[in-house]
Amino acid sequence: MREQRRHYARRPKPIKDVLAQLITLRGYGRIQADADFTAAWRAAAGETFAQYTLPGRLKRGVLEVTVSNSIVIQELTFRKQQILATLREQLQGANIRDVKFRIGTIA
Repeated sequence: MREQRRHYARRPKPIKDVLAQLITLRGYGRIQADADFTAAWRAAAGETFAQYTLPGRLKRGVLEVTVSNSIVIQELTFRKQQILATLREQLQGANIRDVKFRIGTIA
């Protein structure tokens, strides 16, 4: 029995499993997801509003977006349904139900 365990542990692992572990450990998947959300947000909000906003995390289907001031929040709220439709089209794998805006610092 012990010999079988040792033999199993020494088996070569498929490269897809090794790469998946590496991507998870290094956080490369998260970096790619952030880049995808940023690109989709720029397309949905438009370049004019994208410079005053920063997409945050997707939490339970709600995308949190930091906005520089209340005037931009008001305009984005008016365009919310259009923005949601574009985001859903751009990010088909993500289940985006709503967008929540909050005032904050844009770096």
